[in-house]
Amino acid sequence: MTDIVLASGSASRRALLDKAGASFLVDPADVDESALKDAFKGDPAELALHLAEAKALAVSRRRPGLVIGADQVLEFDGKIFDKAKDKGEARARLEMLRGRTHWLKGGVAFAQDGEIVWRHQSACRMVMRDISDAFLDNYMERAGEILTKGVGAYAFEGLGAQLFEHVEGGFFAVLGLDLLPVLAELRRRGFVAK
Repeated sequence: MTDIVLASGSASRRALLDKAGASFLVDPADVDESALKDAFKGDPAELALHLAEAKALAVSRRRPGLVIGADQVLEFDGKIFDKAKDKGEARARLEMLRGRTHWLKGGVAFAQDGEIVWRHQSACRMVMRDISDAFLDNYMERAGEILTKGVGAYAFEGLGAQLFEHVEGGFFAVLGLDLLPVLAELRRRGFVAK
């Protein structure tokens, strides 16, 4: 059987696929995300898919198998945000988002033999609580490296869940890989058991 290759260094994406029982290799894509983002003109959801496709294609050109590329962007007030560079930027991000709504836009692409063979997009509406400064201080102290690992400066599957009052969208999509459609397509292609 052809290998499944995850073109991502994301521990969260790796854990999701692994816990779902998929057998795969990890080969993070080496793409200049900043350049791709700077050159891209269009909708944030399209940007996430564009980045996912670029990652899948980059790895597919050098490795056989079915390559999964994925990306996620945070959209707030018409702007796109990257992962926070440091704890100070993470705090500023959370202060900006508290009591307000933002979107996590995700894209997943499968590539094989240097061609995109499947695409999927997701959108999650994230309504953050109007958290107090005391709560934020405590969260910042406890969160650790989570603050710079994701675009929202939170890990929704853990401590970060306390930041929200309401979420619309798939749980796995919030975590960065809309797992159920991915697994359905892997089953359809014969990579996981039906």
